[in-house]
Amino acid sequence: MSIRTDLTRSNSPAPTERGPLMSKATVSKLFIGGALAVIAGAIVAVAAVWVAIANGVFVMNGPDIAGIQGNPLAWSLLGLGLVGGLAIVGGLIAGLVSWIGALLNTAQLDSKAWFLALLLLGIFNFGFFAMIAYVLAGPDGTTSAASHRAQAPASA
Repeated sequence: MSIRTDLTRSNSPAPTERGPLMSKATVSKLFIGGALAVIAGAIVAVAAVWVAIANGVFVMNGPDIAGIQGNPLAWSLLGLGLVGGLAIVGGLIAGLVSWIGALLNTAQLDSKAWFLALLLLGIFNFGFFAMIAYVLAGPDGTTSAASHRAQAPASA
């Protein structure tokens, strides 16, 4: 018995000379997921610090934190804070990957306005706003690239 894999029937975007493209839907899902991870991580980290302050885990010297009580609650809250921090870092990495995917996606378009807007705003630390605009109103370069390949004359 042999198993045959048909690679021509796939739901993924058509590959280009450089490899498969990242569709706008994938970029949007990754960006929204990353933003939600950052929000959830911040909530968890702030909650851990708030619970630590409320339960006297921190040794205070006036307004300054001088030390940490060595009890099981302190270690649990430290772990919870680290989980929140890792969620924030993971969300930021997902945002960076989605920005790069959006750049690669818009580079396929004939008009380079979206590409330049995403690139320049990202370089000057306004990439979050550029990505929100792209997710809400940006074009999908994968459909444009697929239509260009379909319209190209076949060479003999």
